Amino acid sequence: MSVYTTVSEADLLAFLAEFDAGDLVAFEGISAGIENTNYFVDTSCGRYVLTIFEQHSFESLGYFLKLMAWLSEAGVPTAHPLAGRDGQYLRLLCGKPASIVQRLRGRSVEESEVVHCAVIGDALAKFHHASRGFSHRRDNDRDLDWMITMRQKIATLAPVEWLTVIDDELRYQQVSDVSALPQGVMHADLFLDNALFDGEELTGIIDLYYACHGAWLYDVAVTMNDWCRQANHQLNDAKVKALLASYAAIRPWTDAERQAWPVMVRRAALRFLLSRLHDQLLPKEGELTQTNDPRVFGQLLIWMRMHCPVLVGCVLGSLHVRHDGINASR
Repeated sequence: MSVYTTVSEADLLAFLAEFDAGDLVAFEGISAGIENTNYFVDTSCGRYVLTIFEQHSFESLGYFLKLMAWLSEAGVPTAHPLAGRDGQYLRLLCGKPASIVQRLRGRSVEESEVVHCAVIGDALAKFHHASRGFSHRRDNDRDLDWMITMRQKIATLAPVEWLTVIDDELRYQQVSDVSALPQGVMHADLFLDNALFDGEELTGIIDLYYACHGAWLYDVAVTMNDWCRQANHQLNDAKVKALLASYAAIRPWTDAERQAWPVMVRRAALRFLLSRLHDQLLPKEGELTQTNDPRVFGQLLIWMRMHCPVLVGCVLGSLHVRHDGINASR
């Protein structure tokens, strides 16, 4: 991710000495993303990704690393963290918590094809299924309360037209009850750049540092909104059908999920509109930093308030303009 913490060779050598990871060959910072500091690290034993956590506390990080290990051992293609000689995954590096994980083969796709959407829908359902035995819990720290807080933080900085959309959407979300939806561990950030492919084969689901307990349907919506979005920030019908049908073939929708789907897809778009506005208007400083355009999800949200794919059984109805009150006037 963005490099906020600069690691020297001496720092890295001291860190690696706590692991059976071989001798250091090379390392370089990764500029993609916005939350943590990441480096590629090559050693005589293999290739790894080093993460320095810029926001999470040492105490809270055990959840993510144990989840990664659990999923990897359950057959989900996630990077297994390396344990130090004392059996622990976490160490301090430059005064901050850090971990090192296996570097998976493959690379992220810049633009999805229908086949990628089908594969990722299947994989997300299996991710949810595999995580059901995971005994640890972390609440969602990017829920509606967080969204309201973000709205307040950008109140004097954001364009009025975005604040108007956000305020109207928050009112809609606050009166929508989604408490009856099936819940469990969700990735919560399964964007294109958080999955690795080798051709059409999914080789890795990465960056689980937003993972938390929540409605699985929300996780599907977050994923769909990125994988199925077109250049005009509207959804591609064929991609949506492929992703949702492959997911539902593993875990069919409940009646409550079909009813709540418009709420979830709009909530997912709102969450990333707010986080991107915040990062753009109140940026952190880093050696190599990247912020993402908030208009992508702002425009998607506006479009979604008039259009929404409909969940019908285990398959998907076509995209269409809704006439049931779920529109831009709500």
